[in-house]
Amino acid sequence: MDNKSATLELGTKPVGSLLMQYAIPAIVAMVASSLYNMVDSIFIGQGVGPMAISGLAITFPFMNLSGAIGACIGVGASTYLSVKLGQKDYSMAQRILGNSVVLKIITGIIFGAICLLFLDPILRFFGASDNTLPYAHEYMVVILLGNVFTHLYFGMNALLRAASKPKQAMYATIFTVVLNTALDPIFIYTLNMGIRGAALATILSQTTALCWQIKQFSNPNELLHFKRGIYKLDWNIIKNILAIGVSPLAMNTCSCIIVIFINTALVKYGGDLAVGAYGIANRIGFLFFMIVMGINQGMQPIAGYNYGAMHFDRMLKVLKLSMISATAIMAVGWLVGELIPYPCARLFTTDSELIAQAVKGIRLNMIAFPLIGSQAVITNFFQSIGKAKISIFLSLSRQMIFLLPLLVALPPMLGVDGVWLALPASDTVAFIVTWIIMIRYMRKFKLQHQKQIYAA
Repeated sequence: MDNKSATLELGTKPVGSLLMQYAIPAIVAMVASSLYNMVDSIFIGQGVGPMAISGLAITFPFMNLSGAIGACIGVGASTYLSVKLGQKDYSMAQRILGNSVVLKIITGIIFGAICLLFLDPILRFFGASDNTLPYAHEYMVVILLGNVFTHLYFGMNALLRAASKPKQAMYATIFTVVLNTALDPIFIYTLNMGIRGAALATILSQTTALCWQIKQFSNPNELLHFKRGIYKLDWNIIKNILAIGVSPLAMNTCSCIIVIFINTALVKYGGDLAVGAYGIANRIGFLFFMIVMGINQGMQPIAGYNYGAMHFDRMLKVLKLSMISATAIMAVGWLVGELIPYPCARLFTTDSELIAQAVKGIRLNMIAFPLIGSQAVITNFFQSIGKAKISIFLSLSRQMIFLLPLLVALPPMLGVDGVWLALPASDTVAFIVTWIIMIRYMRKFKLQHQKQIYAA
């Protein structure tokens, strides 16, 4: 099947089959990325030492901020691309492809250069000490030098999914994970490069996958491909990409801020072990959330295309299926967290006190998990159809409007339990607000669909 046929099937093929076709590769890629992060940390911990692990942890807000900027363009461009493909505006789709590549290069270079100039002060701001700063600095120098390739790699993967190539996006991710896992022990142990070797393995893996992605878009027989005349920056295209991409940018940036507040509160009311317990609880919960993110990535091109083509019945069907799937996944996560928290915590540590705090944290953190699935899908749905303002509000509401005040109000009254309870409490409130907005819009979409039926 050629690329044009694959794109057109977004508006014709049964929605359930389409969602599986697009979501399963994304889920596999997301889970692989999640497992890769764990393996990477193990190699650094075993090969370099505990201070290197601490130094690596200091860089997480850095990496999240870089990812947020990359997602702004990647998600914005892929969503805009899906809508234009649904409208069969292939000329504009080509220009979106070209403009997004240029934007990725510009932002990747600028972000890397600025951060390299002020690297140590930034790392100090994120909490680096005299012991951890050398490791964090050594790691980030390599990462920032290759930042432009990282931005392009993630951006190309988003465009591959939007261009009806979800399997190719999955292959690129799996290849990166496998190559990185193979290069880590070589660079860290054999070549004795330490934490710098882990960073170099990451950049080389992503750059190799990027070369393959470029090859995919260089085929002139494809509907979307690189060619002359598509790279001149167009302000209207840039404006639309950034308008849609502001939502993931805001969400990722807020996540960085929230993690800082959570860690500060946990240290104040529960001590250092409470922070470790949160790290364990967060990793377990994040594994299930990554599956939901895969469902969202699978839904995005289908919802965007059918919204652009005004096939509102198909758009609402993929939304419904995605919400049901996401809710089922998070319900499984809830069962795991409530029924078997001890084995989960035991995977990470043998310290009895840390295990006890982690078990309690896992149960409290995941108590509202069944509500999170649909909330995450609905937020992504509005982003997928270009309703950036609503998506931004829903993204910010859960973290900044609800969670942040609860993190300030509950701990003084309840101690460390107040920190843990702030998380499910904000999820519950965000769930209610999201559904109130969604019900209003579902009525509008159904009304538009009925008008189409009567007109026909």
